[in-house]
Amino acid sequence: MSAVKQIKASARASGGKGAARAVRRTGKIPAVIYGGGEAALPIALDYAQTNRLIYAGHFLTTVFEIDVDGTVIRAIPRDFQLEPVKDTPLHVDFLRLTGSTAIRVVVPIHVSGQEASPGVKRGGMVQIVEHTLELMAPGDNIPDNIDISVAALNIGGSIHLADITLPAGCRAITRENLTLVAVSTPTKMVEALTSAVAAPAAAAPAKAAPAKG
Repeated sequence: MSAVKQIKASARASGGKGAARAVRRTGKIPAVIYGGGEAALPIALDYAQTNRLIYAGHFLTTVFEIDVDGTVIRAIPRDFQLEPVKDTPLHVDFLRLTGSTAIRVVVPIHVSGQEASPGVKRGGMVQIVEHTLELMAPGDNIPDNIDISVAALNIGGSIHLADITLPAGCRAITRENLTLVAVSTPTKMVEALTSAVAAPAAAAPAKAAPAKG
């Protein structure tokens, strides 16, 4: 599960573009917390801390305990906007989390076991077909990544969605049995096989055309 992180915020009087611009002029990042059956809550975040958290990675799959003037709200970022030229944070949307909250998340796939794979030892290449997996996950059990081991794969072997066990309470959005990872034939081996097939054909004499009567 993603580690819960803490972030401090202050409530702001109102939302809207004008209010957001005013917050930015103070050196803070405007944000809003919504959902959970409660009214949307406009807040302001510390710029340096927010920028650091966004660029640390896994921001959209990290659960936060947001301290809003002494009241702690558990939430997860649903979206953030960056300034198009400088790539600096402009706004963050948070979704409140309750015990029954199930949310849609995109989780990266992490591949391990390459050093033990018989296919890799024979020169095969690990091919990551899907780099992420979209899941419905409980708010209190959002995985940082989906770990897939290729330790048992030989050349031509692959791992599909149906072959892996997802974290407790999680389910894949897609119903397709996606190919996630495979060990492919080395390029040199493919070239050698192609040459071996082509050689006899090239060496075979051309058939003489039938004589005309």
